[in-house]
Amino acid sequence: MTVRTRFAPSPTGYLHIGGLRTALYAHLFAKKNNGVFVLRIEDTDQARYVEGAIDKIYSGLHLAGINWDEGPDLGGDYGPYIQSERKDMYLPYAKQLVESGKAYYCFCTKEELDERRAAAEARGETFKYDKHCLHLSKEEVERRLAAGEPYVIRQNIPEHGEAGFDDVIYGRIDVDCSELDDNVLIKADGMPTYNFANVIDDHTMGITHVMRGNEYLSSTPKYNLLYEAFGWEKPVYIHLTPVMKDATRKLSKRHGDPGFEDLLAQGYLAEAIVNYVALVGWSPGDDREFFTREELTEAFSIEGLSKSPAIFDETKLRWMNAEYIRRLSPEEYIKHAEPYLEAAGVGHMDKHILARILQPRTEVFTDITAMVDFLAKLDEDYSMDLFTNKKSKTNPEVCRNVLEDVIPKLAALPEWTEEALHEFLMNYAAEHEMKNGTLLWPIRIAMSGRTVTPGGAIEIAALLGREESMRRLNLGLVKLKA
Repeated sequence: MTVRTRFAPSPTGYLHIGGLRTALYAHLFAKKNNGVFVLRIEDTDQARYVEGAIDKIYSGLHLAGINWDEGPDLGGDYGPYIQSERKDMYLPYAKQLVESGKAYYCFCTKEELDERRAAAEARGETFKYDKHCLHLSKEEVERRLAAGEPYVIRQNIPEHGEAGFDDVIYGRIDVDCSELDDNVLIKADGMPTYNFANVIDDHTMGITHVMRGNEYLSSTPKYNLLYEAFGWEKPVYIHLTPVMKDATRKLSKRHGDPGFEDLLAQGYLAEAIVNYVALVGWSPGDDREFFTREELTEAFSIEGLSKSPAIFDETKLRWMNAEYIRRLSPEEYIKHAEPYLEAAGVGHMDKHILARILQPRTEVFTDITAMVDFLAKLDEDYSMDLFTNKKSKTNPEVCRNVLEDVIPKLAALPEWTEEALHEFLMNYAAEHEMKNGTLLWPIRIAMSGRTVTPGGAIEIAALLGREESMRRLNLGLVKLKA
């Protein structure tokens, strides 16, 4: 048997973290078992359809390195892979269930159903369809159909007995049939409901392992009744525990929690996100935390999936992302950082120096702006208190004397390179029997207006260039003399 898994998102927006994890696990399981990973778009709920969402799903999965073997854009032997394009195939299956007594036509109007729902609520009961139309005669049903009355097709859930299924994570789950409602299978517009379409699609696409969120646990007994009604082999069910924001709340876009592309926009690396998400609800069985995609595929097993909800810890993700950034080559770092450097107004500066001073300090790429904005524009109202530093043994008077002497000598340097600046300043400190910090602190403050900067005075001067460096140094001296 060839393992076939699927990811079946609804086109309602961006790829959220829970969806990313489901897709990742389904992909890893298929690849681990030399199987096939299918992408299917479930768009039966046309009211929630978001224009452009399918393309966002494609781009999100590709960015995450999750590539499918069959799907809407690739085709395959089991297409179409968009449910709305499969519309004509669902009604015959529903009619087959009607003929076998496992489903029935329902002509109840919305108004009638609303009235019964209100009555149930008034009695303090949970509304459940009362099988009213199940008891219509065959002749009455045929008459109404011939008259063109609107209808839905409902699943005929047994009134007695149990429905259940086996789940890899949760074990055996049985539900009393009396607790189940008669699902709508085919809506009045002819479209199948999600509950019906996913069963038909999973079977006709040969899906062997269904991996999805545990919010579908309550519906799965009804799905299994459909498999039994058709006499079909059931897939292996693997219901994943939820991704939690904290101990009480699921991660949710509705509550402002970031999706995959939000995290990318915040400066996270796709590889780091995927690595972290893999560990949110799965353990490799040892203390490893960093995986290449190949290593993830090799290590992944459904036995490592957690039975407990997993908390999405953005602090931990940030730490992991910083580790990924530090492992980049300088060239790779610059490639990722360049848009942020350009946006900060420092894209024209020496990128080798920028990479060297920024890479060890970058946790997410959006950090860059705050670290380098002083290079683009000096806050000239910085406090004179910044010139005081006990460790460097400086105060405004010491700094004034240092700058008065060193500025003309810096201005006369034949070369303004990092190497030339370093050689001159180190020699100057040695010749004047001065601590390096006593010399470099006033230069750093005058050029940055900050006590904390990526890189020190020499790197900052090299990045700013001679003209801007001298302007800032002279401004600092003027402020010290005021």
